[in-house]
Amino acid sequence: MNKKLVEIVHSAKTVIQKYPLVLLMSFVMTFIVCYMIETENVKKDNFYLIKLLLSSSLGISLFFGIKMLSERIGKEIILSVAGLILLAIYYFVLPDNEKLFTDRYVFVVFPMYVLSHLFVAFIPFVGKSYREKSFWEYNKNLFINFILTGIFTQVLVMGVLLAILAVEKLFAFHFDEKIYPETGLSMAIFGSTFIFLLFNAKGLSSLEKDRQYPVILKFFTQFVLIPLLLIYLVILYFYSGKILLAWQLPRGWVTYLVMAFSIVGILALLLVYPLKEIKAKSWVVIFSKVFYYSLLPLLILLFTAIFTRVLQYGFTEARYYVLLLAIWLATLTLYFIFYKKASIKFIPVSLFCFGIFALMFPFLNAFSVSVKSQKEALMSLLNSEKLIENGKINFDKKISDSTATNILDKFEYLTERNEKPFLETLVPKNIQQKKEFKEGYFWNSSDYFTQINYAHDNNYQANMLTLRSSEELKDIKGYDKALEINSLYRQNYDFDKMNIRIINEGENSEDGKIIIEINNSSTDISTQINTLFSTYGKRKGTVDVEDLSIKFELEKYSCKLIFGSITKDFKTKKIDLNYGTNWLLIKEK
Repeated sequence: MNKKLVEIVHSAKTVIQKYPLVLLMSFVMTFIVCYMIETENVKKDNFYLIKLLLSSSLGISLFFGIKMLSERIGKEIILSVAGLILLAIYYFVLPDNEKLFTDRYVFVVFPMYVLSHLFVAFIPFVGKSYREKSFWEYNKNLFINFILTGIFTQVLVMGVLLAILAVEKLFAFHFDEKIYPETGLSMAIFGSTFIFLLFNAKGLSSLEKDRQYPVILKFFTQFVLIPLLLIYLVILYFYSGKILLAWQLPRGWVTYLVMAFSIVGILALLLVYPLKEIKAKSWVVIFSKVFYYSLLPLLILLFTAIFTRVLQYGFTEARYYVLLLAIWLATLTLYFIFYKKASIKFIPVSLFCFGIFALMFPFLNAFSVSVKSQKEALMSLLNSEKLIENGKINFDKKISDSTATNILDKFEYLTERNEKPFLETLVPKNIQQKKEFKEGYFWNSSDYFTQINYAHDNNYQANMLTLRSSEELKDIKGYDKALEINSLYRQNYDFDKMNIRIINEGENSEDGKIIIEINNSSTDISTQINTLFSTYGKRKGTVDVEDLSIKFELEKYSCKLIFGSITKDFKTKKIDLNYGTNWLLIKEK
């Protein structure tokens, strides 16, 4: 027993000494997650925590890769400093507040994670020539260690959480409920990192050492993964034949299926790489030789589907990355077909280079190309609808709802990419003064275009009226408590020793009751809510209202319900809260 404890302590000490920066990044990430759970405080004024969280999570794989490289070439201090500088740049590239953290940053954050893992996959083998088998063994061992880490971590998390629950129930302890997410996530983040590093405690020399091919991996790849790939290959070929016979453009969904098949196929080839030299596994050899040839017709299908979407709607970052992956797959296919001395190292290295190109290459990166494309698409749409008059958009001209929505979607996209100055050159001053335009909200066509031809009777704009408060809650003067609510449909809140229920008894009926209940005392507020809408008759669209609230009395409480935004569908008779903050103010009598 003592010997085992000594071994565990020694292994832990080795990991701490060998991977201090990796553990530091994991600890910072864990601390921030627990802090945010504990304080329930993720707001605009401390968005730096989110930035630190993203930076430290990236640093885990980055510094592991740096450690592998330093074991090969030395210079660990210089490489570590370079890694810290890179993380600092990444931190400052991210925006300073939540409002600026728009969709575009998904296409920065996620690719950076992919690049950091690709960096780990090939970095110890750059520069000098190394045995192909060593490269394969290194990545195979990392892959197996990753899978084992996932299994060990899951068992550890479940075991510790069940132990806490057992203590709480058996000994009548009353832990703070936050102990469960904090403990679980700590184990999932820092615990999994430590376990993974324990598996890799001996470093690069152990990871690249030749070992016997794992029996489980051999079975999984030969008898599960490759047969599944063959099934999908048959499906895709039949679909290609259907397209040729019907002479129609492929569905956009097929893009993801072809890409998934290609990437999983490449993974399967990598997993069976040593087996292709064994004659007894001839069918694996055949799969290895045939796979890339089988991709050629599918690549034609893939490019046809991608360009169909791009030519119709223009580039976005998502379409740019899909096209880039398609070009990478085509490059990979041609490389392995025509280059006799093809190396599997080319796979992660080439994808890494494509990713760097997409993020950083001037004028041709994902963001520059997408913004330029959407600007051109917007101008083409405006000109085709003849909406430009004297250099400005004529918002009084009657257009279809789909056209208005399309235009405003591009407005929203360009606003999130800091292209508002470009839009201001197209928009008249009176539209620029609108609250919606200033704050970048473009979801409602009737806020901008005064005459809309609704193409379908069930179009939500044609049947709905949205009342939106023009003021925010600043204080609760005259009331004791304020509860934020998000729906009028069967909500239940345990709030400050009160049980508050919202019940809608007639969701599809105009006279359906909407009941507010506090500690078994209740009232119907549907009449008051309908009165808010009756003021505007049959008007549709969105109306800004100064005072958007109702008051009501319960047995023990005086209440006021303040709506941020509330919508009524005149076709279905449904009423519910919309975007915005809605408050129930309560005063005990």
